[in-house]
Amino acid sequence: MTTSVYIATSLDGYIATVSGGLDWLDNFPNPTESDYGFLQFMDGIDAIVMGRNTYEVVLRFEPWPYDKKVFVLSNTLREVPPELVDKVELVHGNLKGIIKKLASQGYKNLYIDGGKTIQSFLKKNLIDELIISKVPVILGEGIPLFSQQSQIINFEHCSTEVFEGGLVKSHYKKV
Repeated sequence: MTTSVYIATSLDGYIATVSGGLDWLDNFPNPTESDYGFLQFMDGIDAIVMGRNTYEVVLRFEPWPYDKKVFVLSNTLREVPPELVDKVELVHGNLKGIIKKLASQGYKNLYIDGGKTIQSFLKKNLIDELIISKVPVILGEGIPLFSQQSQIINFEHCSTEVFEGGLVKSHYKKV
């Protein structure tokens, strides 16, 4: 099982505004209409694990943006909209148990998404790969990608790409 993060941050390390907004990403000019490698990344994953907050943001997207199964971590949600029953499954419990359950179902490569979810996986040392795109904007405050850790987790740098417009994408794998 491989767990991967693919995410954009501001220069000061925020993934969203204080209210969870992502509109600052829409303001970033994309002169080449590139997806910055996201579709290639998605081709290599089997399923997505995201937190409830991220799921509630994604629910507003039209159309539903994923063709992979999405597992939503939540202790409070009880059902998904009828049109997403085959696309979304609610899961709860400890993260290692969830990973073990998904592995037993045949999933091998998981995309971990959502600020608190990523932080929780990192705290349990359950992230194998980080792909972080730095967008040249300073938000000043917001939801950070990283939180305090009780352990050191070492990653090795695999590659860095600089895109037109200033976005810098770096790829790291856990040592």
